Amino acid sequence: MSIYDHFRTEEQPFIDQVLEWRKTVIDQYRMKATDFLDPREQFILRSLIGTSDELQLDFWQGYEGAERTRALMYPVYYEPNDSDFAVKCLELEYPVKFVTLKHSDILGALMSLGVKRKKFGDILMGDGICHLVVAEEIADYVRLNLTSIGKSTVKIKELQPEHLIRPTDQWSNEQSTVSSLRLDVILSEAFRLSRSKVTPFITNKKVKLNWKTVEQPSSLLQEGDQISVRGLGRAKLITVDGQSKKGKWKITYGTKKSK
Repeated sequence: MSIYDHFRTEEQPFIDQVLEWRKTVIDQYRMKATDFLDPREQFILRSLIGTSDELQLDFWQGYEGAERTRALMYPVYYEPNDSDFAVKCLELEYPVKFVTLKHSDILGALMSLGVKRKKFGDILMGDGICHLVVAEEIADYVRLNLTSIGKSTVKIKELQPEHLIRPTDQWSNEQSTVSSLRLDVILSEAFRLSRSKVTPFITNKKVKLNWKTVEQPSSLLQEGDQISVRGLGRAKLITVDGQSKKGKWKITYGTKKSK
């Protein structure tokens, strides 16, 4: 069985990239910091690297609940430190008395600068505060060029990870059994809705699987998959724990309901 058989066809380019990273670390005896990876990519990376006698794998954990983060692969004899992850934390200052900025505003402003999504991590929003986690190689560019968002002026300063806003919305994790790993079945279980009520969300393009719109209720899920449903919230399939004697799938999943 090929290694690709364990993953989706569209994930093959990322798998090839991971294997190339692994080869570079082993052959050249040097560390490799990845771009920011979403949770599904982190799962694939862990699955492919696993436990190895030739290299180690760590993820930047600047704060609890980090979703998008950088990974570091390095030779077994090397002892990494935080600077090896090449992550910078930035705070956006803006006139909060007159302007309200949303997550989508910040994301749009960064993308309009030509910054690739994989070069920055989570956007953390608080009460009149916005923090960014970015790759060190683009931090100066963002500081110099992100001077306004919409009609609001913006000033940026660097801060230490311990001062980052902590996410307030927590995942609620549960264990259950389901008849199959179909998208509509998992969503029905996660959001306590009938499949007939879940299906229109999918067919009306309101569901994203691993950040890409999916329209097939029969799409099969795998461990590490992340799902967002407009108007309902988010769900993730954490683990698939085998099948019961009656043929049902034992799963652990998480949900975040929309506010």
